[in-house]
Amino acid sequence: MEIRHLQALVGIAEYGSFSAAAEALGTVQSNVSAHVARLERELGSPLVDRSSGHLTEEGEIVVSRARRMLVEMDALVADVSAMRLEVVGTVRAGMIGTTGRWLVPRLFSLLRERHPRVQMTVADGTSANLEPRLLSGQLDFAIVSLPVDIDELVATPLFEEDLMLVVPVGHPLATGPMPLPLAALADLDLVLPLPNTALRDEIDRAVRRVGVVLQPAMELDGIRMIASLTFDGYGPAILPATAVPRHMRERFALVPLEGFPRRKVGVAQRRRGLPSAPTRAVIDLLDTVANDPHDRPDGLHPATDCGT
Repeated sequence: MEIRHLQALVGIAEYGSFSAAAEALGTVQSNVSAHVARLERELGSPLVDRSSGHLTEEGEIVVSRARRMLVEMDALVADVSAMRLEVVGTVRAGMIGTTGRWLVPRLFSLLRERHPRVQMTVADGTSANLEPRLLSGQLDFAIVSLPVDIDELVATPLFEEDLMLVVPVGHPLATGPMPLPLAALADLDLVLPLPNTALRDEIDRAVRRVGVVLQPAMELDGIRMIASLTFDGYGPAILPATAVPRHMRERFALVPLEGFPRRKVGVAQRRRGLPSAPTRAVIDLLDTVANDPHDRPDGLHPATDCGT
């Protein structure tokens, strides 16, 4: 079994066909077919259904482990390079959308300055879809809402963020008592996160303590989608402070809520395995960016012990 055989199978899983995998790997389709066939002979099982092009059940198992092996191989090369005082390599990060919007520009700028030979790719998503990709080896780390409930992942706190009611400027609740008593939320039709998501759980726990039952106008997966609908007039929402960019704050008020918790955000990694030198370097820079008191967005605060 050779690395190139595993790379061919992972390529088919990621790009959907033998030809697309060949193009991504910089080779020809016949080579990909030969590598997969060799792997199938060694394992004694078909790994790709040739009629559909999809992985078999056995193929899915092999790809799941192969991704982790390839990540470790890349990390090995990067770590040896780093021992020559040169951090070189690629880092694949995942970030929840509202965090990525303010953090990525600052992070890329610092990365170019400190580690110019490190390349970083960023996948935008929700915590719910980033965590499985991290677990499978498709990402090197992910910035997600805490807590992280997957045992194979571990998270380190990065920052905390105020959760606030977002209403149009001039709305009666924007000019009332501050912070707003939670009882005032009972009469609102809110655009809310889906049940059983991290943010919705935080909101529900907070209002349950004072006996308030929220009325959802609609329930959606993804903070940026919720924010977009609120900005388009579909109803108020309870959002992290950074979900409202500066250019929207002339039109929308962020109303603090009495006794409301902050959203906790952290860096999640796989519990097993040593992160590569480039990954460690990027995570160090994340701490620098998130804890810079002179360049921290309004509503963000230093992290407390909120990891898992």
